[in-house]
Amino acid sequence: MKLYGEPGWGSALVEAQLDWYGTEYDLERVGDLFESLHARQNLARINPIAQVPTLVLGDGTIMTESAAITLYLAELAQNDTLVPPAHSAQRAAFLRWLIFIVANIYPTYTYADDPARFVHSPDAQPSFRNTVNEYAIKMYVVLENHASQPWFLGERFSALDIYIGTMTRWRPGRAWFAEHAPKLFSIASATDEVDSLKATRQRNFPNK
Repeated sequence: MKLYGEPGWGSALVEAQLDWYGTEYDLERVGDLFESLHARQNLARINPIAQVPTLVLGDGTIMTESAAITLYLAELAQNDTLVPPAHSAQRAAFLRWLIFIVANIYPTYTYADDPARFVHSPDAQPSFRNTVNEYAIKMYVVLENHASQPWFLGERFSALDIYIGTMTRWRPGRAWFAEHAPKLFSIASATDEVDSLKATRQRNFPNK
């Protein structure tokens, strides 16, 4: 397999899962997709929207969308340690909140990281960014209100905790979560200490 990504970006979500399962893969760095037209054009040859994570399977099949990759990797590994199995009591909650994260929270980074891609007027871009960031905070509060402890699903670690551990490194940052979303902060902090994911964290967030 080959994972296209960049340290600290959304590819870290899939990188952590590949490391968890012990799946062999090569990591192909894509460069700064915001600053480099060349980087975007190169990745667009594989993924037309030039976003990470992009995963190329051994047979050449291209997978995008982290939630789809999350479910696929669990099936491929025949391992339910990150994804509750079909008849598990926690399966419905897992699917609900996995899709909630990728549908409601993750896109706020896509929109606010580079508002010029979506709002042509430079004068309108700061307001657009602020509005999107405010929406993200509202969504994180919803997630906080439904989180259990010590992990999001309770006693069971899952890919949701990898998402939380990674995405709380982004806006609005760990300090905000510590004050306003203590359950998510606790989950993220505990995920940082999972032995099999420490190397992944160090590669992606070496100074955090």
